[in-house]
Amino acid sequence: MMREITARKHEMADNPLKFRSIWISDLHLGTSGCQAEYLLDFLKNTEAEYLYLVGDIIDGWALKRSWYWQQSHNDVIQKVLRKARKGTHVIYIPGNHDEGARQFLGLMFGDIRIEDEVVHTTADGRRMLVLHGDRFDGVVQCARWLAIVGDRLYGITLKLNYWFNRARARMGLGYWSLSQYLKHKVKKAVNFVSSFEQAVALEAKTRGLDGVICGHIHKAEMRDIDGVLYCNDGDWVESLTALVELPNGELKILTWQKFFAEQAAQINSLTAAPTGAGLQGIAA
Repeated sequence: MMREITARKHEMADNPLKFRSIWISDLHLGTSGCQAEYLLDFLKNTEAEYLYLVGDIIDGWALKRSWYWQQSHNDVIQKVLRKARKGTHVIYIPGNHDEGARQFLGLMFGDIRIEDEVVHTTADGRRMLVLHGDRFDGVVQCARWLAIVGDRLYGITLKLNYWFNRARARMGLGYWSLSQYLKHKVKKAVNFVSSFEQAVALEAKTRGLDGVICGHIHKAEMRDIDGVLYCNDGDWVESLTALVELPNGELKILTWQKFFAEQAAQINSLTAAPTGAGLQGIAA
């Protein structure tokens, strides 16, 4: 029985999900809100020809205020570097929280190319603008001090979110984002998200492109806006999502926490089942 459980735990690592392309953003490594363990699990169990890091990978704003860095954050960086060494085309597009990296645009760092933006052509021929998106955020561009204050308040919310989910875990409940819930309940925040999405889609349309892929606002979304495919890959502090491209060019949003929970439930069912019954259930 234990061999069967161990085999199930390693099954995904031995047979990773394979995509043509993966987009992830807003990891915020260097903060307590970063869900590095989930992210590392995602990176270990997926493969792609192209991996796009769409900004706010390391949170320079937070690290300037106070140093926070866990081993799991190191592990994420090492895993990405290892993927690049093994042939994955890794493109890093800095955001506002890691804006210091923008001084290295056009350069390579450990087989990772740093760019301000790129145009990705999908397997079915669609041309997608890929950028972080902070240039379309009026708060960041016109009042940076206000953005920093908002970022600190957001950090407090994420800390509350951390303790809230620890309590949920003790009760046997899954992850739930308090911070994301609060944001979606604020009318002004909803209006801002809509305006942001419209502005980013318009940029792609003005350039004659088929769509746009971005991050920044921590809201995974994929929809048509005035004839342009708008895609936001979400984040790894709240929604735990990535945008993926299938071999045929189809784009999908993958919610890893849901996928992770389904795998864990299967393993837990094996653990709880009597030895004979558990094996019989699998055979059936």
